[in-house]
Amino acid sequence: MPDTTISTTRRGVIQRWTATIIPTTREAPTDAEVPSHVLLHRAGFIRPVGAGIYDYLPLAWRSLTKIAAIVREEMDAAGASEMLMPALEPFELFKDTKRDETYGDNLFRLKDRKGRTNALAPTHEEVITDLMKGVLTSYKQLPLNLYQVQTKFRDEARPRAGLLRCREFIMKDAYSFHLTLDGPGGLGDTYDRMFTAYSNIFRRCGLSFKAVEAESGPIGGSASHEFMVTCESGEDTVLTCAASGYAANVEKCEIGARPRGTFQEPPTGDLAEVHTPNLPGIDEVGKFMKVKPDRMLKTIVFRAAGGGGGGGGGGGVPAWVVAVVRGDHDVNEGKVKALAGVDAVALASLEEAKKAGFAVGYVSPRVVNTVPGVRLLIDADASLGGFWASGADKADHHVKHFNWRREVGAALDDPARVIVGDVRNAAAGDPSPRAEGSALATTRGIEVGHIFKLGTKYSDAMGLKVLDDQQKSASVIMGCYGIGVSRTLAAAVEQNHDANGILFPAAIAPYHAVITVMKPDDSRQADAAGRLADALARAGVDVLIDDRDERPGVKFKDADLIGVPVRLTVGDKALDQDAVEFKLRKDTAGKGENVPMSGIVERCVGALNG
Repeated sequence: MPDTTISTTRRGVIQRWTATIIPTTREAPTDAEVPSHVLLHRAGFIRPVGAGIYDYLPLAWRSLTKIAAIVREEMDAAGASEMLMPALEPFELFKDTKRDETYGDNLFRLKDRKGRTNALAPTHEEVITDLMKGVLTSYKQLPLNLYQVQTKFRDEARPRAGLLRCREFIMKDAYSFHLTLDGPGGLGDTYDRMFTAYSNIFRRCGLSFKAVEAESGPIGGSASHEFMVTCESGEDTVLTCAASGYAANVEKCEIGARPRGTFQEPPTGDLAEVHTPNLPGIDEVGKFMKVKPDRMLKTIVFRAAGGGGGGGGGGGVPAWVVAVVRGDHDVNEGKVKALAGVDAVALASLEEAKKAGFAVGYVSPRVVNTVPGVRLLIDADASLGGFWASGADKADHHVKHFNWRREVGAALDDPARVIVGDVRNAAAGDPSPRAEGSALATTRGIEVGHIFKLGTKYSDAMGLKVLDDQQKSASVIMGCYGIGVSRTLAAAVEQNHDANGILFPAAIAPYHAVITVMKPDDSRQADAAGRLADALARAGVDVLIDDRDERPGVKFKDADLIGVPVRLTVGDKALDQDAVEFKLRKDTAGKGENVPMSGIVERCVGALNG
């Protein structure tokens, strides 16, 4: 699809400020935490209805419809077909996938008048899979890719940041269906098409973004990529390698080869127990013991489920997985699951862990010898020799001079019980997993899109099968592809604003140009503004005429606040020269320049498409 913003094949929209509602204000919401929340409220785009629920006012809706139009054009160009599914989902659809348990309290639940439980859809995997069970019978109907743009619901515990974290939001979700993973018509082929389509979408929206490797989260599946709009206020951490181009979010990012301990290093002293009461965190414990966090062992207890066949240790499925990292690092749940070779892990509850024999908050690696069914995972950094402090496996106590060989013993030599590897979140300065000698760097980003290779996760659970070319029943392979449409609007503002307000990329600005009429009651100025707006509209430019009876300073401030890319000012001085004042929103210094009426349309279109 073309990247140009203005198309002369369509007539632009003309709207007058006095005929719409743009309630600009100088006051920010009291709960605003990020620039987009502040500016979308101040610029009159959104107003709260309840916690995490918003009215989209006319300016917001115009931008949202432009984002959605770009999404539709690129999805259609990639071979997908649009449909619409209900927001209300019968709860029995979750019977086989158990995703009601995965989503937990984030899933809106409600009962109808007959007492049946329903859900407000967070996504539509179950609905689309159930639909396909009734319409797919043969491999000849594949591949298929169906999408919708619709409202979704998640009962966020703490809805915040305006449109970045809502309980009700607008999303494009797509689902593809295949018989094979690779080759023409396979999942990989459509996944690549979606990757390209998403790249086109965010590029056409005028956003700077990165596609990063990611975890699948509650959606499930194997490979996935997130599309991150890069900005300092982003809520997600992205790690990149400049040498290789590798990028991943912190939940997925691998770490390159690191030195590992031999477990033969001598003790640094006799094991010394320290009473550490009423110290809630590792930093407080470290200060009390005069030990830096990077010389402490953080030991986290997980419940395990199923055998994934990985981990390199064999030995069946453990009841418990205990992960050990350095005190200044964070355990990565996805890496724990992969290294342990199990299907799932979850943080152990306080009650069940205590019942099993763990001194929660004071656990040490020694539990591999004292609690039955433990598989111990040691991060490479935590496996090194030297001084270590650890929990003492006794409430309100820690120990100094922990030594791996002395304290853990022969279990270290049993690969079914102890595995050394990567179980922590990557951090800036860690070795790159793709380029030896290079280090990872961090940036911040906002997730606006996510694509998944689901495989047969849902088709197996719900019985979606077709007959293949050998007339044998085969599970349908699926892909899933989501874009946060309302989130993209907020992300665009996070990335494009200054002290005066929003600086919209032209493609998704509610209007391309605002005509500020200095004296709306003056017939010459009013007529000139009308003729100018009509000429711009004929060229495909969307125009907002500010015809309010307000001081010029108020109008200029509001024009900057709402972020329209081009400001045209109609006043007597310019009209005396048969001209109009032209100024780009991004040019904050100085006044605009007078451009002859005969050339203003070309000047505007060139600036918007430039």
